[in-house]
Amino acid sequence: MAEEISFAEFQKLDLRIGKIIEATPVPNSKKLIKIIVDFGSEKRQAVAGLLKWYKPEELVGKKRVFLLNLQKRMLAGVESQCMILAAEDNEGNVTVLQPEKDIAEGSKIG
Repeated sequence: MAEEISFAEFQKLDLRIGKIIEATPVPNSKKLIKIIVDFGSEKRQAVAGLLKWYKPEELVGKKRVFLLNLQKRMLAGVESQCMILAAEDNEGNVTVLQPEKDIAEGSKIG
């Protein structure tokens, strides 16, 4: 288990629903997908190691959960400006998190 954090620390996380509008494999990478995400008021780019579990076209048009205020970083020469959230089990199966019902892009999670 991870270290406990306070509610105030949790509130610092900017978790939002985003709609994936574009997804393409990152050139020269066997696992990375570049994802363009619409958050309603802005669009951001994410880079995620999901190619083993998802074809890029399977992600397009889907609403998923993202962390927006994670420090930006370069992955395989492509800037990641947010992070898609996913779960992994003990067998290495991965699934990205999604809202149970349809909700507007940019909706805050908390």
